[in-house]
Amino acid sequence: MLSELHRDLERRQKSYRGRALELFPHVCARCGRELTGKRLSELTVHHKDHDHDHNPPDGSNWELLCLYCHDDEHAVASMRASGNDSMPAGGHGPSPIARPFGNLDDLIKKKPTS
Repeated sequence: MLSELHRDLERRQKSYRGRALELFPHVCARCGRELTGKRLSELTVHHKDHDHDHNPPDGSNWELLCLYCHDDEHAVASMRASGNDSMPAGGHGPSPIARPFGNLDDLIKKKPTS
């Protein structure tokens, strides 16, 4: 039964993935990274309304996202669904990855004391 589900998912993805790759430039809609050649497989089709069965032929429910942005989008949606209201509406929450240069602007603005 599990293998049947995987086959169905793969069949569904091939149909709308191919169409999305024909319609849209091979660029992540969130981070702007262009993916070509072998790396094109890292570009995924994201359903804007999160309904994988809603696949209009004009692609209006799709956007191409790189693997990283797609994972982040679903993590954000999952946090919102669990009642975490700290996520900005329509925006993306703080990255779970460390931001070593997150306060760089503040450090640059500080005047050195001598």
